[in-house]
Amino acid sequence: MKRIFIALTLMFAFTLSASAQKTFVEIPCNADKIIKHWNNKKAPHSNEITKDEFRTKAGHIANVSQTVFYLYKADADKATGQAVVILPGGGYRNVCIEREGFAIAEYFKSIGVTALVVKYRLPNLGHKEVPLEDAQAGLAYLRKNAKKLGVDPTKVGICGSSAGGHLAAYTSTFTEDAKKPAFSILFYPVISGESCMTHQGTFLNLLGKDHSPAMREQYSLENRVTATTPPTLLLLSNNDGTVPPISSVLYYEALKYHGVEASMHIYPEGGHGWVFRKGFRYEKAWKHSLEKWLKELNK
Repeated sequence: MKRIFIALTLMFAFTLSASAQKTFVEIPCNADKIIKHWNNKKAPHSNEITKDEFRTKAGHIANVSQTVFYLYKADADKATGQAVVILPGGGYRNVCIEREGFAIAEYFKSIGVTALVVKYRLPNLGHKEVPLEDAQAGLAYLRKNAKKLGVDPTKVGICGSSAGGHLAAYTSTFTEDAKKPAFSILFYPVISGESCMTHQGTFLNLLGKDHSPAMREQYSLENRVTATTPPTLLLLSNNDGTVPPISSVLYYEALKYHGVEASMHIYPEGGHGWVFRKGFRYEKAWKHSLEKWLKELNK
């Protein structure tokens, strides 16, 4: 009887232990390699998320607390020597990893640019340093492994969409000069926190509900541009009702003021979130502009 009681106790404890273990959503993709980089216990800072990851009805990933890299290595016969860290959008509330992550990575790989999609940990209403250190870790990974990836470590850039665009610009302006990305590609990015030209949810999720006006101004990235901000390409649409394009215009003006190489393309229509959306009429146009811009940088 005593043995049965012990066995049942052990089984119950095992069940509790198993149920307490965090689960991570595995997303089918064509990555050449998947790297679980770090979690809240091992990273410099924690976002304090303890719930399991899950996939939303829209297919995005929520409750991210495990940083994962998805590597897309350019074929040797196409490789340009350039590489890019890709940061999907999602308002800092989730990660829109398929169209703004994997699809972009496959495109970069097809034009000879090695790509690393980062499933970054979310700031969880105020842990603003967490997504930044994940983006910086992605840059460091590509530079550290540059030789075996056929990459020039001085040509590792960053690319982001929407809130991922904010994170890309955040990384481009807050990182110490020697470790900044070599270039920045921003699709319809959140830039400014000014109330008339921002996506409020992005700033609330990044800075917390009770953040001060001074903090919002600090993380309005048009205010952070310096002469060492990397060359930047901005791609947006005129009728974006989610993230007003005027904030990108301010970022472009700040780049030009500080003598930073910058190019901006505003398409007549497309709304928000158009990258690799089926039927977007300016897909050929933005690809042509991006590829030409990267070739000019690579001279």
